[in-house]
Amino acid sequence: MASILDLCRAFPVRAFAPGAVLLDEGKTSGLLFVLINGEVEILKDDYQINVVSDPGAIFGEISVLLGIPNSATVRAVKPCTAHVVESGDVFLQSHKEVAYQLSKLLAQRVYRLTTYLGDLKRQFEHDDSHLSMVDDVLETLVHDQQQSFTPGSDRDPGV
Repeated sequence: MASILDLCRAFPVRAFAPGAVLLDEGKTSGLLFVLINGEVEILKDDYQINVVSDPGAIFGEISVLLGIPNSATVRAVKPCTAHVVESGDVFLQSHKEVAYQLSKLLAQRVYRLTTYLGDLKRQFEHDDSHLSMVDDVLETLVHDQQQSFTPGSDRDPGV
């Protein structure tokens, strides 16, 4: 099976200097970026949640797949290059190998998150504090099959 980088070889390549923003949280672009080299950080509300340097990493997929604004900011930490895919939705629909690889990646993310939440659930299941709500969160995340939802919490329902 061809790698994501191989399948994106025909797409334009763009270079980003440290500090350059590839995707802005809250904005809609329809763009997908496939990292060739370098390092980017993923920011949620200006809080760094990850640093990625894996060639073939895809950014913008959540926005493209769900038709929502970008859920995070992606910013270059070190000089990097990435393939730029202008119409991410059309690209994923017409490139089944990439869509399949992306599905595997998303499934891995869900697996890691549910494993982590399961560990939290076991750790706090008898806790009488707000931490006991992990069970409800896990059930909602794992079993909710709705096509759309509004993220948020009781603390900040609009986020």
